[in-house]
Amino acid sequence: MVDVAAADDATALAFQQLLAERWATATAERTTRDVGQPGVRLRCYLDLRQPNVPAATPR
Repeated sequence: MVDVAAADDATALAFQQLLAERWATATAERTTRDVGQPGVRLRCYLDLRQPNVPAATPR
């Protein structure tokens, strides 16, 4: 499990995308906000033992 704290949605989701490109990841589609706190949070789950295998590149 990875908890991400970021300044905004775009940053948190971009970081999650970087993780998803490297490992098998259950991605989140939205962030959460803590009342009275700056920024956003996002939680995603990844399996470090199982690399994400990219789809075959069409020729």
